[in-house]
Amino acid sequence: MKVDPFVQLRVLDLQAVDTALNQLAHRRKNLPEHAELDKVATDLRQIVDERANAQAEVDDLDRDIRRFEADIDQVRQRAQRNQARLDSGQGAAKELEALQHELVSLGRRQGELEDSELELMEKREAAAAVVAGIAGRVEALQAAQAAAEASRDKALAEIAAEEERRRASRGPIVLNLPADFVALYEKIRDSSGGIGAAMLRQRRCEGCRLELSGGALAEVRATKPDEVVRCEECRRILVRTGESGL
Repeated sequence: MKVDPFVQLRVLDLQAVDTALNQLAHRRKNLPEHAELDKVATDLRQIVDERANAQAEVDDLDRDIRRFEADIDQVRQRAQRNQARLDSGQGAAKELEALQHELVSLGRRQGELEDSELELMEKREAAAAVVAGIAGRVEALQAAQAAAEASRDKALAEIAAEEERRRASRGPIVLNLPADFVALYEKIRDSSGGIGAAMLRQRRCEGCRLELSGGALAEVRATKPDEVVRCEECRRILVRTGESGL
């Protein structure tokens, strides 16, 4: 393929644009905010489960406290009824004496229930404090998530703007290159990790970073300037300049 040497130089400009676009794509995929957001999401899932378990403990204690309150209320009401009967003085002496004994038992039972309820209420207070602490951690993680999302969105917007600028500069370069030369470049670029053309600098291909052998150098020297040459190792287009060391 024959291409004017000065036109061949322009493919290096095209390669520079495409390299920049590849770097931008890599940057978008590997933004540190992505890893941070993944970690925050994992932490949030774990802490939400932790909060659910802690809240379940509070709910269980609330249920037990309500049961004790109901039992205490029943004991209190029975004691009030017995006291009312005693105060009325109605009934046989034996029956009134039984009521007095039952009042003592009811008082003792009420005290035991209230002590147990107080113990549960103390446990409930501690469990509620755990829930509140977890809620604070959830809020902190949510704030970190929002900050990471904002940082990610800003970085993505910057990348998109730079990509747009690079693509806008790519079009005129392509238009000034022969179509078959561009097609060759694109074919090589697709199969060679995004690099279709490289400068020959000091007898070294800047695509694969290997120095050309003596035979390959002799062949390049013998090739006319308007002939497109390719690296013997990586098969990328080699662009000759005053720095090629030929």
